[in-house]
Amino acid sequence: MDIFLVILQGAVVIGAIAMGVRTGGLGLGLWGVVGTVILVFGFHLPPGAIPIDAFFIIIAVITASSAMQAAGGIDYLVSIASKIIQRNPKRLTYVAPIVAFVFTVLSGTSNIFFALIPVIYETSYRNGQRPERALSASTVTSGLGITASPVSAAMAAYLVLMDGTGFGLPQILLITLPAALVACVVTSLVQQRLGKDLVDDPEFLARVKAGTVEVPASLRARYDAKVGGGAGTTTTTITGGSGDSGTNRAPQTPIEHPVPEGGAISAWIFVSGTLLIVLFGLFPSLRPAFPDEEGELVPIGMSTVIEMIMFTVALVIILVRKVKPATVVEQPLLKAGFVAAVALFGIAWMADTFISANEETIIEPLGAMIEANPLLLAVALFIVCGLTTSQSATTNTMIPIALAAGLAPGVITAMWPSLIGVWLFPANGSQIAAVETDLTGSTKLTQVPVWHSFTIPMLVSWVAVVGAGLLIQLVIPV
Repeated sequence: MDIFLVILQGAVVIGAIAMGVRTGGLGLGLWGVVGTVILVFGFHLPPGAIPIDAFFIIIAVITASSAMQAAGGIDYLVSIASKIIQRNPKRLTYVAPIVAFVFTVLSGTSNIFFALIPVIYETSYRNGQRPERALSASTVTSGLGITASPVSAAMAAYLVLMDGTGFGLPQILLITLPAALVACVVTSLVQQRLGKDLVDDPEFLARVKAGTVEVPASLRARYDAKVGGGAGTTTTTITGGSGDSGTNRAPQTPIEHPVPEGGAISAWIFVSGTLLIVLFGLFPSLRPAFPDEEGELVPIGMSTVIEMIMFTVALVIILVRKVKPATVVEQPLLKAGFVAAVALFGIAWMADTFISANEETIIEPLGAMIEANPLLLAVALFIVCGLTTSQSATTNTMIPIALAAGLAPGVITAMWPSLIGVWLFPANGSQIAAVETDLTGSTKLTQVPVWHSFTIPMLVSWVAVVGAGLLIQLVIPV
C-alpha cells in the first residue's frame, strides 16, 4: 500500500511538472505550488522546506541586473562582445562560444546571448561561413555559463544546498569554470567540422534559387563557378570578408550597438559587485562572524552576502545613474528573473515535500543506485533539466538526492553542469531565435524533437564538462 501511495504521489509531481512545462513561463512554478497543495491536503504529507534563501538570492540578483539594464549596462556588455566577435571572423566558431560563455558568467543570465545572435549570424554570413557552426555552439556554451556564474539563479540554489558540506563558492567555481572552458574549446573543435560549407549546402542553394537569401560577396566567385557562371542568380551588396575573392573589396560596415550614456559605469558597478561576492567567498575571514549555538564564531553565510551586495549594487546604480525605480521594474530581465524565482519556489517546494516524506522509499533506493554508479546523477540532471527547462528547479530537485546518497561534494559539483540538458528540446528562446535569425537555413530544427542543430554541441559539451570536472575535483581541497 505504501508503494502504491508513493507512486500516486510521484505521478502528481510528474504531472505538475508536465503541466507546468506545457503552460510555460510562470506556469511552471504555479503548477509546482498546486502539486504541493495536492500532496499536503490530498495525501497529508507535511509541507517541505520553502526555498527562501534561494528565492531571495534570485530576486536580489535580478534586481541588480535590471538596474544595470535600465542604465544601459547590458548594452555596454553586448557592445564589447560584439566587437570581439566581429574582430575575429576567421576564428568565429572558437571565439563566439567563449564570448557567449564569459558574458553569461558575468551577467548571471544567458538572456544576454539574445543580443549576440544577430552579430554572430551576420559575421559568419558575411564571411561565407556556415552560420550553424558558431550559432549552435555559442547557444549551448552560453548555458554552461549558468553553473560557472556567482550570480546565476542556479548557483543561488546550489549554494544553499551545499551549505555545510565544506564546499563553498570558491571550490565550486574552481571546478565549474575551468571545466566549462574546456567544454567550450572541445565543442568548438567538433562543431567546426560539422555540416557542409555554406556554398555546398543544399538548403542554402535552394534558398538562393528561391530568392529568399542572397549570396555573400565572400562566396560569389565560388558560387558562380559552382552554378556555371551564376546565370540567373542574385548577389548581395555586402562586400568584404576573410574569404572574399573579389577584386574590388570594400570594407565591411561593422554592426554597431549604441550604448546609452553611463552604460559603462553601471556595468562596471555590477561586475564589481560580482567580484566582491567572489572575494568574500574566497576569504571567509572577511565576512562578519557571530556566535553559533555552541558559542563559536561563524562567518555569515554566502546567501546573506549575495543578497546584501546585489541589493546594494542595485541601489548604487540607481543613485549614480539617476535611474527611476519604476524603469527598473519594467526591464525584461526583471520579468524573466521573477519567472525563474517563482519556478524555483514552486518546483523546489513540491520536490522537497515529496522527497522528505518518502525518504525510505525514494532516497535510499535512488541513493544506492547513484552511489553504485555516480554517473547516473549526470544523466538524471541532464534529463530532468531537459524536461523542466529550469536549471534552478532541477538543482533543487536532484541535488538533495545526491547529497543524501553520500556522494562527495566535488563529484556532485563536477556533474552539476549536466544542466546543459536544458537544450535537449527546442523549447528555449535562444534556440528558436538562432533558427529564425539564420536565413541560410543551416541552423534548423527537425520533426524529431531531440534532433536539431544544437543536439551534437550539447552532447559534446555535456561529456566534456563532466569529464573535465571529474578530473579537476580530484585536486580541489575541501
